[in-house]
Amino acid sequence: MKNYQLEDLFKLYSKPLYYYLWKMSGSAHLAEDLTQETFVRAMISLQTYEGEEARAWLFKVARNVYIDEWRKRKRRQAIYLLKLFQSSEEMISPYGLPEEAILAQEGAEDLKELLELLPEQYRTILYLRENEQFSYAEIGVALDLSANQVKVNLYRARKKLESVAKKKGWEYDRVE
Repeated sequence: MKNYQLEDLFKLYSKPLYYYLWKMSGSAHLAEDLTQETFVRAMISLQTYEGEEARAWLFKVARNVYIDEWRKRKRRQAIYLLKLFQSSEEMISPYGLPEEAILAQEGAEDLKELLELLPEQYRTILYLRENEQFSYAEIGVALDLSANQVKVNLYRARKKLESVAKKKGWEYDRVE
């Protein structure tokens, strides 16, 4: 791996990590805390890390931080269902049609609801591929999977999303 400085990594990846953690946790405040924890853990292990891709490695660390937090909350029996994949306020053109904005918002809400029904690994793999445009290799690094396992899990996640949509009576246009 290139010789990265933590400050450089923070400048490059803090926002994408924050948005990922916000989508996973459903809380902007918790996402801030988890992003900080991600960089604390990265700082501790940066000297010993010898991988190739810092971005995928940081998303792997962030995912582990999220899972650790989720497990802590589960153990306390105080976990509430978090809204996953909440979209930030949409930037809508002042010249757009209100009907189009409402239809788009309803579609985003439908997708959020569908994604909530998927297992965490499926949500993560879909997020990394569709929102962050990770390659199969980068997803493999982030999730400790081979390229073939990534392809299989991505296929399964999309099929599961399609299946859940059909059960709900919603249309779902699959992304390839």
